[in-house]
Amino acid sequence: MALGMLSRVLRRLLSRQRTDIRAQGACPSSPHGILSKRLRENEALIRGAFGESCDLIIREVRFGISPGIAVLVVHIDGLVDTALVSEAVIKPIGVTSGLLELERLSSAQVQDRLKDRLILLSDVKQVSGKADLLNCIAGGKCAIIVDGSSEAFVCDVRGFEKRGIEEPQSEVVIRGPREGFSEVLRINTTLLRRRIRDPRLWIQEFTVGRVSRTQVAIAYIKGIANDKVVQEARDRIARIDVDSIQESGELEEYLEDAPFSPFPTILRTERPDRVTGALFEGRIAILTDGTPFALIAPVTFLMFLTSPEDYYERFFIASAVRLLRYASSFIALLLPALYVAVTTFHQEMLPTPLVLAIAAQREGVPFPAVFEALLMEVAFEILREAAVRLPKIYGPAISIVGVLILGEAAVRAGLVSSAMIIVVALTAIASFVTPIFSLSIAVRLLRFPMILLAGTLGLFGVVFGFSVVGIHLSSLRSFGVPFLEPIAPVVLSDLKDALIRLPWWAMDTRPQFTGGQNLRRQSRGLMPRPPKPQADGTRSTNGKKGSR
Repeated sequence: MALGMLSRVLRRLLSRQRTDIRAQGACPSSPHGILSKRLRENEALIRGAFGESCDLIIREVRFGISPGIAVLVVHIDGLVDTALVSEAVIKPIGVTSGLLELERLSSAQVQDRLKDRLILLSDVKQVSGKADLLNCIAGGKCAIIVDGSSEAFVCDVRGFEKRGIEEPQSEVVIRGPREGFSEVLRINTTLLRRRIRDPRLWIQEFTVGRVSRTQVAIAYIKGIANDKVVQEARDRIARIDVDSIQESGELEEYLEDAPFSPFPTILRTERPDRVTGALFEGRIAILTDGTPFALIAPVTFLMFLTSPEDYYERFFIASAVRLLRYASSFIALLLPALYVAVTTFHQEMLPTPLVLAIAAQREGVPFPAVFEALLMEVAFEILREAAVRLPKIYGPAISIVGVLILGEAAVRAGLVSSAMIIVVALTAIASFVTPIFSLSIAVRLLRFPMILLAGTLGLFGVVFGFSVVGIHLSSLRSFGVPFLEPIAPVVLSDLKDALIRLPWWAMDTRPQFTGGQNLRRQSRGLMPRPPKPQADGTRSTNGKKGSR
């Protein structure tokens, strides 16, 4: 009830904030209307919009025989390929025009010559609005403005420094592709096009952020993805009205179904092969310029416990590793709570020698088991966060030394027992098995209330807490798809890739909730079989009778 009241209060505050923002409107200094026919007014507009920016390049070139018509070439230094600007824009205007033009031309004729013959680029567009021109320049395009014309050309000559395609750091696999997304949106869409060479791969771009003008793209396979899910994604992105979107994590909070849930309902990944596999299942991918992490929706809970490597290894190996991963998740969530509950309230459940050994270790410990567990868990989380934030040279050394020294010193000082050190260490190792970091964080956070419930109510508290988590998971949706599908609700045809993975030749259908428009993934009867032995007297492969 308290959570529901808090949710309603936050929604009212957010709705009032959106109303105030919409009332304010866009930036009052943003230009409106169309461009002027006077070149100097357009130049003043550009200089006034960008202020004293040192990276703004404005060059005037004359087109035609002397004196010719003045043409402005405008771009941002560092966002464009300067060699391409010189060869494909400035050189044709300034050099080639003097050789080709034998008569004076009007502004309209100059524009026609520039568009049809002189600009050696494929992506050339005409704009007439002031805001459109300024946004194109700020986005890394080159603008060409002709004196006497109220329309300008914008050319895509972007060529800035960028990180190359590298191996993903957060989702490492032993067998599989080594390519990962980069921070450039066009490179990321190209990685998808290389894997799906079909025109049915549709990629639609949006501009999000009034100031940042961040490019966001939705990728899906037409005819496989659910049109309602695609439209829902479009609507959710279109209603975002903010100043800036810098990373897909910011975008995720505007798109997810359950913003107050500790569990993520949108999967983030930096692996193109994982995104490709999701697209073939009828899901959609949301790519954001400036980040290597793509978003996949709709998703299920079991997808957060799978790795791309599960589909590259043989099915029985992948199934065994997947079951081990599920068991590790339960250990990471419940092991400290179970230890606290059993040692505090239910000692009779343990064998007598084990009870005596734990009691001997806890003889000099001044704290109860629940406080002991919370103390060690908080200490380990601090060490883990410190290891992440430190430089890579010092991180592993500090984490290992910190764990060894603090653990040994805590045991020697009598603050914690050796058994608790083992439990916390095993819990930490199990939490590292989770492939998706966002789910691992949720499990780490839920571990603390589970320990508190175990310390107050024993196993009844553990069962109660686990039941609440299960009920919460069953109530979640991801773009309308049940989060616990195919377990709740049970979908028999989708269980072939749930707890275990069947062979590829047995997974002939897509998930029902996402691939309902085209369920058939492959032909039936693809199971490999050895060739039948030839009987005596039959013809061999070369047409002759077999002989001994």
